[in-house]
Amino acid sequence: MSASIVRATVRAVSKRKILPTRAALILTPAAVNRIKLLLQDKPEYIGLKVGVRTRGCNGLTYTLDYTKEKEKSDEEVMQDGVRVIIEKKAQLTLLGTEMDFVESKLSSEFVFNNPNIKGTCGCGESFNI
Repeated sequence: MSASIVRATVRAVSKRKILPTRAALILTPAAVNRIKLLLQDKPEYIGLKVGVRTRGCNGLTYTLDYTKEKEKSDEEVMQDGVRVIIEKKAQLTLLGTEMDFVESKLSSEFVFNNPNIKGTCGCGESFNI
């Protein structure tokens, strides 16, 4: 797998019940639109792949990459014409998570609003469960 294509931030969400859904990951309209834009001129890719790596001061961090195929053990989330593949190692860390895309004057990034997180680092890039 190559280097991550975009930056992502993780936020612990408190006092939010995990709602049973069919998808392991819920995409906001902003995330759907951004993924469509990223894949617009890349017909060789089927979607984005979300993974998890050991990194940072708090333990884990999410990675986002373009993907050309879905592995047998990967989970697939299809929403509003967008395809997100979740690596096996990341599946349990994402249950009940909302993936959003946020833009400000200084940055633009995907944000994972995750109710399973017990703690994050100061910069918000790494987390523990």
